[in-house]
Amino acid sequence: VCIHVHAHTTCGDPKLRPSFLTDKAMESAIKYINKKFPNIDYRGNIQNLTSIQRQKSEVLSNTTSYYESFLDVIEFRDHVYELLNTIDACQCFFDITTNFDFTKNYLDLIITYTSVIITLSRIDDKKALVGMFNCAHEMTNGSSDPSYPRLGQMFLEYDHPWKKLTEEFGPHTKAVTTALLSLKMVYPRRNLPAEQWRSAQLLSLLSAPAAMLDSACCDTMACEYLSMETMERWIIIGFLLCHSSLNSNQASQELWKMGLRSGIYLTLTRDEVLNIHKVSEDLFDNIKGYSKRIADIKECLTCAYFSLDSGAMHRERRHFLRGALKELCKVLEDEPGLLGPKALFVFMALSFSRDEILWLVRHSENMPKLKVPEDYIDNQMAELLYYMEKLRGLMRKYNNVVQRYHVQYLAQFDALVLNDTIQNMYVCPEEESVLMTSFVSTLSGLSVKQEEFDFRALRLDWLRLQAYTSVNKAPLPLKDYPDLAKVMNLTQFHTKMVDAVEEMLYETSELSIFCFYPRVFEKMFTQSSEEATMKRYLMAFPLVCSHFSQSGDPLCPEEIESMEKRSLRLCVTFLEQIAKQTSTVVLEICAEQRNLCDQLLPKHCAETISAARYRKQKKPMPKKGEVQKEKPGAESLRKDRTVANNMDKLHLMLTELCSCYSLCGDFVVFDHIVVPTEFLISQLETRLSEIIVRMTNYNQTTQEITRPSDLLAGIRAYVANLHSLSCYINVDVTRLVKSVLLQQTQPLDSHGGQTVTTLYTNWFLESLLRQASNSLIVHCPTLHCFMSQVTDAEQSFRAEEFSDISELQALAELIGAYGLKFLSENLMWHITSQVTELKKMVIENMDVLVQMKNNFDKPEEMVNLKKRLTGGENVLKRMTIIGVILSFRAMVQECLKDHHPLIVSNTLASAAGLPCDIDPSLVAAIRNNTSPDEEHKLSRLLLVYIAVSLPLLALDPNSFYNREHGGHNNNIHCLARAINQLAAAMFTIQNKNIEQQLKEFLLLASSTLLQLGQNVERMEIKNRESIYLLLHMIVEESPFLSQDMLESCFPYVLLRNAYREVYKSFIVTLG
Repeated sequence: VCIHVHAHTTCGDPKLRPSFLTDKAMESAIKYINKKFPNIDYRGNIQNLTSIQRQKSEVLSNTTSYYESFLDVIEFRDHVYELLNTIDACQCFFDITTNFDFTKNYLDLIITYTSVIITLSRIDDKKALVGMFNCAHEMTNGSSDPSYPRLGQMFLEYDHPWKKLTEEFGPHTKAVTTALLSLKMVYPRRNLPAEQWRSAQLLSLLSAPAAMLDSACCDTMACEYLSMETMERWIIIGFLLCHSSLNSNQASQELWKMGLRSGIYLTLTRDEVLNIHKVSEDLFDNIKGYSKRIADIKECLTCAYFSLDSGAMHRERRHFLRGALKELCKVLEDEPGLLGPKALFVFMALSFSRDEILWLVRHSENMPKLKVPEDYIDNQMAELLYYMEKLRGLMRKYNNVVQRYHVQYLAQFDALVLNDTIQNMYVCPEEESVLMTSFVSTLSGLSVKQEEFDFRALRLDWLRLQAYTSVNKAPLPLKDYPDLAKVMNLTQFHTKMVDAVEEMLYETSELSIFCFYPRVFEKMFTQSSEEATMKRYLMAFPLVCSHFSQSGDPLCPEEIESMEKRSLRLCVTFLEQIAKQTSTVVLEICAEQRNLCDQLLPKHCAETISAARYRKQKKPMPKKGEVQKEKPGAESLRKDRTVANNMDKLHLMLTELCSCYSLCGDFVVFDHIVVPTEFLISQLETRLSEIIVRMTNYNQTTQEITRPSDLLAGIRAYVANLHSLSCYINVDVTRLVKSVLLQQTQPLDSHGGQTVTTLYTNWFLESLLRQASNSLIVHCPTLHCFMSQVTDAEQSFRAEEFSDISELQALAELIGAYGLKFLSENLMWHITSQVTELKKMVIENMDVLVQMKNNFDKPEEMVNLKKRLTGGENVLKRMTIIGVILSFRAMVQECLKDHHPLIVSNTLASAAGLPCDIDPSLVAAIRNNTSPDEEHKLSRLLLVYIAVSLPLLALDPNSFYNREHGGHNNNIHCLARAINQLAAAMFTIQNKNIEQQLKEFLLLASSTLLQLGQNVERMEIKNRESIYLLLHMIVEESPFLSQDMLESCFPYVLLRNAYREVYKSFIVTLG
């Protein structure tokens, strides 16, 4: 009932208010209902209720749940009245130290009823909701709801709820006061300052080593872990309801004033609080003869604001409890067998800690402006929560130890003591005798060999016996037999240690209050995370979110979804923040190590070599202000070990953060299994991907990028240091690294960001290959790289530093087979666009090319036909570009093949770098849907076009063959690869004989080049020998042509002379 009513208080929140209450059309009806409530004329003033008339079914369905909840309050009130009157009629005896359960349930009933009424009075729209329901009900059914008059009357009666409640509880003053005064020994003992706790060595197992194995027990077991917040709620609200005892009983006054000095706010339910001084003063201000009590309230308010009885005292208590719980955890972790005899200490520690946390939560949210803020801010809350969770975990982990100990205790001690106590009773009525005999027999028959235990029936019988023996003139008055109460209370605690440990943990350490104070919870986390010493305890915050499911109620399923979302949001927020901090520290350490590794790269050794070379010479004096460069390893030299450097601080921080992951491997939040380390892995994966991309330093404007080998060295440094993380936490770093590096072989990572594969593909296409197409960069078969030409213009990079074997091997290792496949696809797209343009040029010159193909052995006609042929230079240029792209692709594939020895298909083999006579990727790229015959004709004519255009190359001064490079300065040597691979691909698609077609090309090209040799006086002869070598390269490159075929159509003597001519300009040196 209380939860239902609390749920309806959200009507006052504009964000959560039901839509029909904010509807403009309903505004006049709501005003009319509020004005006339409860006597509303639904028929005479229909003009004011037309909006409800139009939507009566929607109004009825939307307000039904509210109306039924208010009816539940009436029903609950009736039952409370009946029960309280019965208790008064029986003149029941209450004493929290004797009949604990009976007294506690009585006081809880009073407080719950009061909380329901006060919470109900805070629902601003209750009259509108009930009035709208009854109006829609009458319009639908023709009559008002039968319960409406009582409900309306109740709302009027509780317009001033405290006044009405004090009138109701006037007849119950005696019973309530008796129950409250039984706290006069318990509450003051619990409400002590931290100094007294410390001097008494409270909760310490080490204070009395000789008694460490003794069972912790006392005469008031349940009172020892009874929540102080609960007792304060009983005292404050109880004496407000029965205030007459404050004027007549000094003990009541003292207990009441002690409660008033403990704080400013009390929790009614969840986040509904009571300003105890304001409410008390407002109530007593209207009652004659209470001026002294008002003065007492003001005095207590002053104490609550400024004295040690409030904020400062609670701050010191939390400080003490942090140390006490830490000691308790350490001892019990080392000796879990002590959980049996010292279980009471655990529940006392949990209960005391929970009380202090609840006090801080409700006061920090409603902190008055006059307060000293330090008393309401605790940046060490993480530690207290952490050790509470530790104790909870120990109780669950060693539950069988606790159970076994207490089963033996119940059977071998409690049963005997209880039997002796019963035997010594001089009066024992039959019904009570049957109950007590059953207690003894149940306990005596216990054995550790039993698999299941259930003492709920025994505890219920004990509550029933308390009720029987607490009424006036009972045959067996319990107050006359305190020993029986002590033994049974002790026995009840021991039974709970056997079958109700989870219930006890819920009772003493449940912190679901944070679910309703998310702002306070997040603020505490932020404050704790800013403290370096608190980082090891941060995991307690997300773990507390697992408590939130306990704050719901099966009878209120409508709120479960919103609570689940809130709990998961908080839990995920905390875990992400912890993971973010941890990953930041881990990656900072990796960055530092990467910088150290970078200093050891070969590129940084030039200065050292230079210094060593001239070490015998006198060193010049360093210039003024110039700082000498430190050698690698200088950072490890320390003059004073106590001085911590940055790496020391980072490793210390990492140790602290990783320690918090040891609290638990996983936990459950509303049926969701949460694994904290997965959040860390996710953060590391995201951040590492970003760092790797950032390490490439790709600048699209300046076309700058990190060398692949340098990037690979940096990644290896990161990976090596990441593996050290597994020394701190049980995480699969190998899986993390594989996931990140595998994503870098794809065009986009899992978050849609650019990868190393994309960046290097763009750079090689836009920078290196584009300049190679313009002959600013030359392909060097001898050196297996590309080299930048010497020009007057300033170059942004040197091609040989990015394309030699070591760099391409590093690139292959970085992007892998998947990355190479993406690179190859982009290269093929460029080749396809060139092939398309070549076909267009063939079509434009088709007639001339057909004639040249048929008349290639007629020199006179060929001369005339060449004059009609256009675009020869363009064809050779485009074929050279194709050759450059294919040469680059072959170099990268060659570097990759060592990494993938097991390949199952031609396509995969090609992607992995294994050579194929016919390139499957090229075949797939140039394949189209045109007629095979037409394609075959175009392909043959394209080869003719290339063959007859070869002499034009001799006119280019850059066509000279460079012996050092093993190729021509304008990259025309790449034509050999382009012609062979493109022809093989085209004729494979057309299912034609590749060898036959290439023979025809060789014959035509030889004839054309032989005609070039006849022009002795023309400019073409300048680079004639270099062009002759191109023909030899085509045959050497082709798997379908042989030297015999070449000699049959082109004299070998010309090739020999050509080689002698191009090589004689180079000076051969030995040694």
